[in-house]
Amino acid sequence: MKKNVHDYERIFRLLSGAFLTSLAFWGPKNKAFLSFSVLMGTGLIGTCPLYSMLGINTRAKSRSLDSEYFPHLSDSERAAGHPIVGVT
Repeated sequence: MKKNVHDYERIFRLLSGAFLTSLAFWGPKNKAFLSFSVLMGTGLIGTCPLYSMLGINTRAKSRSLDSEYFPHLSDSERAAGHPIVGVT
């Protein structure tokens, strides 16, 4: 399966799924909280079947902020830190 869940979202799904699933054993002790283990599963494998059906992909490559804010700079100028040589 193709991964379609961003890394930050995976961490959130794992943590929130673990917390909500644990409520089945302490706190309200309602077995319905076991359904939140699906969040942990999608966080572990990095694929959400619902996202796949809806065509959603939060793992898509994001653009580099450097090229967005400084589109006129070459790679060597970005690596140097400033487009004018000698300016610190």
